[in-house]
Amino acid sequence: MADFEMPAETRGVGVFFELRKRLQSGLLIIGKDVAGNPADVVVTGGDSSLHLRTRTGDVTLILPPGVSYVDESCILTPGGQSCEQELHFRLRINVSHIKIEESSDILRTLRAQETYCFYCQSCTTRLLEDRSFKRVLPLPNGNWNAIVDDWCCHPDPFASKKMLPRAEDCLLGDTFFLLTRDGSCEQTLLQEVSSADSQDSQDPKKTCRRLTLVSCMSCSSVLGEAPTPETLRLYITQVVVESSIGDRKPESSFSRSCFVERTVAARLAELSNSMSSFHFSVQTHSGKTFLLLWLLNSDSIIASIPEWSASTHIHSPSLRATRALKLLYISCCHMGIQQQDVATSWEVNATGHSVVLPLKVCEELLQVIEDSNAKLPASMRHMRAYKVAYLRL
Repeated sequence: MADFEMPAETRGVGVFFELRKRLQSGLLIIGKDVAGNPADVVVTGGDSSLHLRTRTGDVTLILPPGVSYVDESCILTPGGQSCEQELHFRLRINVSHIKIEESSDILRTLRAQETYCFYCQSCTTRLLEDRSFKRVLPLPNGNWNAIVDDWCCHPDPFASKKMLPRAEDCLLGDTFFLLTRDGSCEQTLLQEVSSADSQDSQDPKKTCRRLTLVSCMSCSSVLGEAPTPETLRLYITQVVVESSIGDRKPESSFSRSCFVERTVAARLAELSNSMSSFHFSVQTHSGKTFLLLWLLNSDSIIASIPEWSASTHIHSPSLRATRALKLLYISCCHMGIQQQDVATSWEVNATGHSVVLPLKVCEELLQVIEDSNAKLPASMRHMRAYKVAYLRL
C-alpha cells in the first residue's frame, strides 16, 4: 500500500480493499465521490490481480501469489450508518495452496554457529561486528516469575537472580536480544545512567529506578539498556541484524515508521501463533501500560487509494496489496470512560501479554497505528470502545 503524506484529519478513503485468506472472501468500500452509482462499479479478475472500474477511472490491484478473484462475485451490501458516503461490496476469492511469504521476524531466524553483524537502524552504523553465538536460546515469557509460586513449594529461588547470557550466548526476549559486551562496543556504543520513570511519570512519590541506557555513538539513538556492565539488551525496533556472509548492509531507504510497523507486526504475529494469545499490553521500561492491542486476524490482505487521489483519477500504476494484521486498540494516553473501563478490566483479569518497548518506540508505534486508523473508511474506524487499525507485515 502506497504511503501518502496528507494530514490525518484531511484523509478520506476513495477505494479500500480487505481480502481474507482463511474466509476466501473480501470487502470493497468505495467513496460515493468516486462511484456515485453502484452500476458504475465493475470488478473483474486476472492472473493474481483484480481490476476495478468506476466512473473516475480504472485501477489494477496486484494480489499475492495463489490469490485470485472469483469472477462475477462482487455484490453490493448495506453500508450501515455510512451508506450516505460509502458503497460497500462483498466479493469472493480463491486461495491456492501456494505458500505465501512469511513475515520477517528476526528473533525466529537467528541461529547458533552463524555469524551476524548488528547495525543501528537509524543511521546504519555497524555496532557489533562478526558475532558468532554458540547458543541462541529463548528467555521465558516476560511474566514467567509471576507464576513461580504456583509451581514451587518453597520461596521463589529466582527472586534475586537475573537471567544473563554467558560469553558467546544470545538470549532472546519477546522484543530484545540479550548478549555480552566485547571490546568493539567501546568504539560504537555510549552508555548513560538515567531514570526509567523520568519520562513516564511526574509523580514525585514514585520511586525512580535507575537505568543504564545504551545508544549509538554516531547518531545518539537509544538502542536499549545495559542490565549489568558486561551485558547488552538491544531492542528489535532499534537494530538491524544481517548475516556476515556477503557483507550485506541494511537498506538506508527503509523509513523509520515502516521499519517499526513491520517489525512489531511480525513480532505480534509470531507471539500470537506461539502462545495462542490475541491480547497484548504494550508497556514502557517502568511497567506503565501505553497501548492495549487486540489482534483480530492475521490473514488480511489490504490496499487503499485516498479520496483526494481517487476522486481526481484512478488511472495510475498497479496497486500492490499488502499482508497485514487487523487489530483493535486503545491508547492509554487518551482514554474516555469506556476506554478506562476496558483498561481496568484488562488489568484486573490480567488480560494481555506484556510487550515491553522503549517509551519513544511506543510513541512511534502509536503514531503508525493512528495514521492507519485515519486512512480507513469512516465506517471502519471504531468498534465499540476500541479503534481499528492495520499493521503491515
